[in-house]
Amino acid sequence: MLGSPILSLSCPSGENRLRINVPGFKPIGSEERLSFGSGGEVEALVADVRGDRRLGGVSAVGAVPANLAALLGGPVSASYGAQTSGPHPPVPEALVGSFVAACRGKALAETPRAGLPERPVSPCRVQDGRELAAQRLRAVGTEPFWGARIEGRCVTYSHPEDQQGTRVWTRFTPIPHGGVWSGALGGRQFELRTRAAPGCSDGMSDKTYPVAVELLVHGERRNGCAEPM
Repeated sequence: MLGSPILSLSCPSGENRLRINVPGFKPIGSEERLSFGSGGEVEALVADVRGDRRLGGVSAVGAVPANLAALLGGPVSASYGAQTSGPHPPVPEALVGSFVAACRGKALAETPRAGLPERPVSPCRVQDGRELAAQRLRAVGTEPFWGARIEGRCVTYSHPEDQQGTRVWTRFTPIPHGGVWSGALGGRQFELRTRAAPGCSDGMSDKTYPVAVELLVHGERRNGCAEPM
């Protein structure tokens, strides 16, 4: 546990999980990702959008990260929506070592309890405190060329000038035979819609796809196709 009351980390006994609490953060009903780390090492945990009545502020949980020591290896910061905490003074190396050893000891020794997932769940796949069952999709479009990787509520949008892609945190709404992902990119509305459409053509090849896509980005509407990843 970090010694400062402005940010704390713990490994709840028997849960195989890491918990972070930042009393100074205010709950945001639409934000379910709380990130923390040091330097270039960052980990995103699933935040309780209702806030933490016992500890105050906002708490988030996730599987014990394999790089926990690196996450605590320097000045530690946390972020939640537009709220930030830190960087705070580095945790003493000896304390980091004992904390990591204790967390890993619990992770190896404990059997996950009934009701808890036996695998780490990406924050992208959690919305309103529940794991999304939405299928992972890869979308492509032309005129202009664009692409998207869809996992849960995260859409990574790419184009020739941004081939790595930019992740957009959206709200997913299921609709009959498809879904809608709504968010913002560069301060403007971002919306991706899918619908079942066997035989959808990307306009570049003879390949067909099972899903049609409509994309609203930068004020423009674009069309494309998608398939499961």
